[in-house]
Amino acid sequence: METRVLVIGDTHIPDRAERVDKVIEKYIEDNKPYDVVVFTGDFTDPWVVEWVKGLGRRVYYVRGNMDYLSLPKTAVFQIDDIVIGVHHGDGVYPRGNTRQLSRIASRLGVKLLFSGHTHSPFIKVDERSMVLHVNPGSLTGVWGGGGGLMKPSFIELFYRDRLFTFKLYVLEKKLLETTSVKRILYHSGSWIQQ
Repeated sequence: METRVLVIGDTHIPDRAERVDKVIEKYIEDNKPYDVVVFTGDFTDPWVVEWVKGLGRRVYYVRGNMDYLSLPKTAVFQIDDIVIGVHHGDGVYPRGNTRQLSRIASRLGVKLLFSGHTHSPFIKVDERSMVLHVNPGSLTGVWGGGGGLMKPSFIELFYRDRLFTFKLYVLEKKLLETTSVKRILYHSGSWIQQ
């Protein structure tokens, strides 16, 4: 059976953006409920937390450095027997440094870590620690302290039989485009790109 996961973060509503773009919101609403929703922090407003909670059957979220809300700093969950963590990624310099993020993953006891904070999406394996790092960028495309993609982005993940298929979506001129598809197999503690 396939597991569908929505990975989003860094909305910064209402301090940097008024709302999620209608094109993205419609896509997400049309495809809910996801089996799992992961939010990597920086909601900044409680109503965004409530919206995210309604998007999936299981929802995991963390506090970002701009969240002054009572939220957990980390989250850990499983898909099958694969242990997955969530951390905003603040306190890591330079932003998105996978070696430092791998240390966080090690402390959490996870082999896949979802993070945010960079506002630039990435999917990378740290070959040294064998941790897979996934960052959805900013759902609203707002600027971050280190810059960022400056375009709204998010990731959909499809999991079946230890194979993770990641689809990165970016909003370009009001068109939602799949800009990258990566297939990565988890086998015997290692990540193998397909």
